[in-house]
Amino acid sequence: MLKSIPGVIHPELLHILASMGHGDEIVIADANFPAASVAKRLVRTAGISATELSEAVLELFPLDEYVDAPLGLMATARPEDAGAPALKDLAAMLARAAPGVSVASIERFEFYERARNAFAVVATSDARPYANVILTMGVIPGSADGR
Repeated sequence: MLKSIPGVIHPELLHILASMGHGDEIVIADANFPAASVAKRLVRTAGISATELSEAVLELFPLDEYVDAPLGLMATARPEDAGAPALKDLAAMLARAAPGVSVASIERFEFYERARNAFAVVATSDARPYANVILTMGVIPGSADGR
């Protein structure tokens, strides 16, 4: 057991996060997302929403300060889906966990393409449509002497 690691971050996911570098992206996806067909590396979780898992990952994950929007949510495909509960929950959580950080709305097929190029896709059991987020890794600043 490790201290200060959220309990929902299991060892396989922790390894994925520790293996990522600056500019790498990770997708946290809902149960409807075609994770197996797009992922280079696929991690599955169960019993947790995409919102809860994203919040836990953001406790460990430095966001990229060199891109316009290091956070991205899948845009709705139809106007009637604009108020999707998952999007509201994710947007509220991102505003709390990463205040002031820009969040992009990414068209569905563009989101799939970015997922194909992402370092990894984490498939949750979240059944809510549009519970999909992309996080872009930043850097952890070192001291002036490199320590």
